[in-house]
Amino acid sequence: MESMRLDKYLKVSRLIKRRTLAKEVADQGRITINGAVAKASSNVKTGDELVIRLGQRITTLRVEQLQESTRKEDATQMFTILKEEKIS
Repeated sequence: MESMRLDKYLKVSRLIKRRTLAKEVADQGRITINGAVAKASSNVKTGDELVIRLGQRITTLRVEQLQESTRKEDATQMFTILKEEKIS
């Protein structure tokens, strides 16, 4: 698999629990891929850097692998968190 829709990646990797929520967050412009504002339909590839603004947190992570589905225990292998910051 070479690329995957952003909303699906967020759900499968369990960064965001539900795909509808992932789509909402993306379409509000709160996610960037390699510095560019992403839509839910944007494609994510291995090595991409995502910045997700969710609630009071900004999480920067790198996509490590793409999978159609994953078990809860393996989900964290799909990404590496590079930075987490709180927004006051």
